[in-house]
Amino acid sequence: MALPHGETALRLGLLFVAALWAGVQNQLAGGGSFLTLPALMLTGMDARAANITSTVALFPGQVTGGWVGRKAATGTEGLSLRALVLISLAGGAVGAVLLLATPSSFFAHLVPWLVLFATAAFAWGSFGKKPAAGEAGGHLGPWVGGAIQFLIAIYGGYFGGGIGFLMLAALALSGLALRSAGATKNVLAGVMNFTAVLIFLFSGQVRWLEAAVACVAAVLGSVVGARMLTRVNETALRVVVVIIGAALTVGLFWQAGR
Repeated sequence: MALPHGETALRLGLLFVAALWAGVQNQLAGGGSFLTLPALMLTGMDARAANITSTVALFPGQVTGGWVGRKAATGTEGLSLRALVLISLAGGAVGAVLLLATPSSFFAHLVPWLVLFATAAFAWGSFGKKPAAGEAGGHLGPWVGGAIQFLIAIYGGYFGGGIGFLMLAALALSGLALRSAGATKNVLAGVMNFTAVLIFLFSGQVRWLEAAVACVAAVLGSVVGARMLTRVNETALRVVVVIIGAALTVGLFWQAGR
């Protein structure tokens, strides 16, 4: 059922604000999808369409972040950057196809668990013990590292929340220093979503008006966030993201149980 024009404008306005904040948040601490997903659902679309539209809308910002830091990106021991890119492309495509094959009603019941997992991954990545590069006893070989990256890429194409921290941990355990792992993670995040976005573009599931509003706002937010990098308490922002993720998880479980 179509919403009244005034209500539609209000919800698009809220989406713009949420996506603007998401763009800032992604530059400063990550976790922007925790804001765009519920905002898109508030416009009236189901959870699967909201997830697909959010992925498309936030993609330009991911590409920008990956491009800026591309010179510091590198491969791991036994796995070149090109190999990691190809693995991420394949995994992202698999995840996108799996998402489109998932019935909307089933995905709606799955979303609370995905958000719970993403929130836990974000909290662990933000406040847990960071694995040191090539940590003794925990160094991943090329086959194990490649397999883990492929699974992360499938998850990234399917949902994506928390992939940055999952990749940082895997890349650090594969021997990369933190700066190189961060830059490589940004490149691979854009790569895995590239194939997902290509598939989504032809799926008929993208809500283009909402995607355009969120995309413009997120890009503007990214510019603002980049300028705020040295003036904002990143730890406080990460706490806010965890709180938002926890509240969203509770809300989604409550809605699913109604």
